[in-house]
Amino acid sequence: MNMIENSDQAKRLARAIMSDVAMYNKEKVESGIKNDNIFDVLAEEIEEGRQHFFSRVSSELNPEMIFELAVVDVLIKRAGKIESSIW
Repeated sequence: MNMIENSDQAKRLARAIMSDVAMYNKEKVESGIKNDNIFDVLAEEIEEGRQHFFSRVSSELNPEMIFELAVVDVLIKRAGKIESSIW
């Protein structure tokens, strides 16, 4: 499998991975947002997604930053409608 060397493709992959995490773990996302511990609740799933992403993306693209931005965009921003004391 070829490594992704295009930043737009890498961003799409990161968002797709995190969208899958969010979709298959809706209850955990809601609970994590409500209780302000989403990163603890989804630690295993996020790490699994991170490892998959790193295995597909060239290290020259700064994959850590791309993946972390996708985590925030998908898990946090999209969960803005969930009642929480953090907003």
